[in-house]
Amino acid sequence: MFKNYNMNQIVLPLDLAVKLQENDIAFSIHHLVENISDEAFRSFVHYTGCPSYHPRMMLKIILCGYTQSSFSGRKIEDLTKDSIRMMWLAQGYEPSYRTINRFRVHPDMKELIRQCFVQFRCQLVEEKLIDQEAIFIDGTKIEANANKFTFVWKKAVEKHHQKLVEKSNQMYDELLEKEIIPELKREEEEQLSIEELTQIGEKLEEVVKDYTKKIDNSEDVATRKQLRRERKTPKQILKQVNDWIERKQKYEEDFEIFGSRNSYSKTDKDATFMRMKDDYMKNGQLKAGYNLQVATEGQFTLAYGIFPNPTDTKTLIPFLDQIEGQFFSLPEHIVADAGYGSEQNYDDILSKRKRTPLITYGHYLNEQKKKYKNDPFKTSNWTYDEESDSYTCPNQQPVRFKYHSVRTDKTGFERTFKVYECEDCTDCPLRKNCTKAQEGNNRQLMINEKWEQQKEYVRTKLSDEETAAIYRQRKMDVEPVF
Repeated sequence: MFKNYNMNQIVLPLDLAVKLQENDIAFSIHHLVENISDEAFRSFVHYTGCPSYHPRMMLKIILCGYTQSSFSGRKIEDLTKDSIRMMWLAQGYEPSYRTINRFRVHPDMKELIRQCFVQFRCQLVEEKLIDQEAIFIDGTKIEANANKFTFVWKKAVEKHHQKLVEKSNQMYDELLEKEIIPELKREEEEQLSIEELTQIGEKLEEVVKDYTKKIDNSEDVATRKQLRRERKTPKQILKQVNDWIERKQKYEEDFEIFGSRNSYSKTDKDATFMRMKDDYMKNGQLKAGYNLQVATEGQFTLAYGIFPNPTDTKTLIPFLDQIEGQFFSLPEHIVADAGYGSEQNYDDILSKRKRTPLITYGHYLNEQKKKYKNDPFKTSNWTYDEESDSYTCPNQQPVRFKYHSVRTDKTGFERTFKVYECEDCTDCPLRKNCTKAQEGNNRQLMINEKWEQQKEYVRTKLSDEETAAIYRQRKMDVEPVF
């Protein structure tokens, strides 16, 4: 016996939702998009021409396609024809891949995706799937879809631009000295602007035209030869000036694209060249890519940000600003790994945001080891005398305070150090293991009191069982997301 199977029998169309399982991903996508406010779809409305597909339906099929690892417009189109869940979400419509791709590149699509993340978190809170006690932050580098050999380096552009400035200034001085052109009213003395180079080119062009006119009007062969020789210099300089104008325009465009970055790709100008984790060549080759940052809780991605700089340390503050400005209010605990630990980040979270950073720093794990604690050459193990404000080195010599030092990094953040110096390192039997200072110089010690206080704060928090449990959850929460 077989179950009834007849290809010639008519089957009436039913609601496709009944064929889906109760926990099918299509229902989650449907409820997510339906809860987004109508205002978010306002810009997709057209009042002329053929009625367009509803933006809610378009967003649903795109999100559903992504959950099935289908990112191509053609593959999503195919799914609307042979996938039950896609048929139900599209309610029988079959938009073409061109329509799908046009919808995806709409200028307001970024805002629509943001609304999805906001609504997604609201649903998680309502269903009590997250407790809003902490967020777990981590990042990864993703390779851009760009040619690997189309790099432009900021240092190279700066070098060529400086040579152009020097040569153009030298040329301008020579032209004034030889009285070929009159003196210009310059905006700044350091370099000639594009407008000023253009003015020089116009003056030289007038000089060349004047010589040409004289040559055409002269019938004496010797005079004509002499005029051609005199015209040769301004004519060559004019050609050089026109080349400089084009190059200077290109350099200024490059500097505008660079911003605070040190490189970009010609085929994807938003991408920065950085080292990737999956280095197949094993030679540290730089590739065009982005630094993707995510904030999670319960392995749910609650917010994301894409940054051009490769280091996680410099992305934490702008990412937290982005979370607060576009996604949600920060919870009590900010959890991240040692790649985010810095004085500036701790200061921002503690002072500005009034939150608790559960973020380790570079040597935190080493400091927990017995070998580190017993190493007499580690300055953190040196004895400190508060009354005399001095340390005692392994050779039992006093290392006394000398002066304060302030250092400013590229972002403008200032760090204050107290500089200590050993009284006498001459003939010290431990000198080789204690310092790399040249002979005749004493061992110096730089102490950042604020940084030391922050590290002590982190150690205290991570030694407490409650906060330590939250930090241990990081590996199980944010790492699996990638």
